Amino acid sequence: MRPPPRPSSARAPASLREPRMQPMKPSAMSKRKLRESSAESAECISQVQKILRERFCHHCAAGKLFGMEQQYRHLLELLRRTTVHGESNSALVIGPRGSGKSALLNHVLKDLREVEQVRENLLEVHLNGLLQTNDNVALKEITRQLQLENVVGDKVFGSFAENLAFLLEALRKGDRTSSCPVLFVLDEFDLFVHHKNQSLLYNLFDISQSAQTPVTVIGLTCRQDILELLEKRVKSRFSHRQIYLMNSFDFKQYMKIFKKQLSLPAEFPDESFAQKWNNNVQHLSEDKAVQGVLQRLFQHTKDLRSLHSLLMLASSAVTVHHPLLTAADLQEASRQHSTDSKANIVHGLSVLEICLIIAMKHLNEVYDGEPFNFQMVYNEFQKFIQRKAHSMYNFEKPVVMKAFEHLLQLELVQPLERPSARAQREFLLLRLLLDSSQIMDALQVYPNCPTDVKQWATSSLSWL
Repeated sequence: MRPPPRPSSARAPASLREPRMQPMKPSAMSKRKLRESSAESAECISQVQKILRERFCHHCAAGKLFGMEQQYRHLLELLRRTTVHGESNSALVIGPRGSGKSALLNHVLKDLREVEQVRENLLEVHLNGLLQTNDNVALKEITRQLQLENVVGDKVFGSFAENLAFLLEALRKGDRTSSCPVLFVLDEFDLFVHHKNQSLLYNLFDISQSAQTPVTVIGLTCRQDILELLEKRVKSRFSHRQIYLMNSFDFKQYMKIFKKQLSLPAEFPDESFAQKWNNNVQHLSEDKAVQGVLQRLFQHTKDLRSLHSLLMLASSAVTVHHPLLTAADLQEASRQHSTDSKANIVHGLSVLEICLIIAMKHLNEVYDGEPFNFQMVYNEFQKFIQRKAHSMYNFEKPVVMKAFEHLLQLELVQPLERPSARAQREFLLLRLLLDSSQIMDALQVYPNCPTDVKQWATSSLSWL
C-alpha cells in the first residue's frame, strides 16, 4: 500500500490565499478623539474643584442659607431701607462662631448689589476688631476704603468726631447733590468696645441717628452680653436691633446640607457628568459609613465650617483617574480632620521628654489630677531609671530640667500661676495638658519607642 501523498509545500497563488489579520493600530483620528476626551475630562474635574473650593473656602453658602431665612429677610429689609430710601439704622448680628454671621451678611450684600440703583450708590466700609486695634487705625482704614486720602491731605482735626464728620461731608461734594449711603460693617464688634472711651462706636451710632447722612452700622459678634459692655451714652444711641443666629437644625437637615454643599449646580457645563456626580452624592448620603462619619462630626459641632473643612479634604482626592467621591475618601478626610494637634507634637519629642510626660501621667493618676512640680516629676523619672538602669541612660538633672522647659515652651505643660522672680523653678506648680488617651495614642505611633518606656506608660501604678 502506498502512503498518502504528503501535502505540497508550494505556496498557493496570492489571489487564493486568505488575507493575514494585521494588528489594529489606532488611527490619527482615534488618537485625537482620545486626547480631546482626556482634555474634556480634565477640564470637567478642574471646574468641579473650582466650584467646591469657592463654596467651602468663602463665607457664602451655596444656593441658599440654611436655617436663617427669617434673619435674612430682616437684614435685607434693613439694608434696603438705607440704600433705597436713605434711612439710617444700626443692628447687631449675634451668634456663636461658625453660626453663619458673615455668610448671612455676604448673602444679603450679594443680592443687594444685583440692584443697579444700590450698586451705583452704596459705599461699604469693612472694619475688623482684630486689625483696627484703636480709633486712629480705624479712621485711617475708613479714609482708605472711602478713597478720600487726597481730600484729607495734611489737615489737622481737633477730635475723632470732627475727622469722621469731615469724611462724611466730603462724600457730598462733587456732581452729586446728596451723599451716598454708607454701610459700616464691624466684624469682631466686641473688640471695638475696648477702644478708649468707645469713641468710634459713639460717633458711628450718633451719625446713624442723625438725618444728615444715611449711615447703617452692622456689628458682628459672638458675645451674648455685648449690650452690657457698651457705655450708657453709646447704648442710648444704638437702635437695639439684634439679629440672633443659632445652629438649630437636626441631623436630617444636616444631611440635606451635606448633599446641597456637594451637589453641582444645574448650570454646570457638562450635564451628563453633573448628573453622574449628583447621583453619586445621593448614594453617599445613604451609605452607612458616610452617615457614621457625619454623625460623629455633628455630635462634636454643628459648625458648618467644620463640615466645609471635612468636605474640602475629601474633595481634594478627586482627580481625572478618580472622578467621583467614595465613602473611603470621606473616612480618610475625617481621620485627617480629627487628628489631635497635641498628639502630633508628641511624635516629635525625644525619648527623655516622652519619659517626663509619662511620669506626669502617673502623677495625675496617683494624686487624682492634683498639680505637681518638676521635683516630683524628676523623682518619678529616677524611680523608673533605677528599675530599668540596663536599658535607659541616666540623664543629669540640668539636662532633665532643659527637657522639661521645652515641654513648657510647647504648652504641653502649663503653670497654674505666673512665676515670680523669687520662685524656684523646681517647685512651681504645674498641670499636664494631655490626657491619658492622647499619650497612649501618641506612643502607639512613636517611632522606635523603647519597649520599657511603653510598658511603663501602660502600667497602672507608678514605680513605687
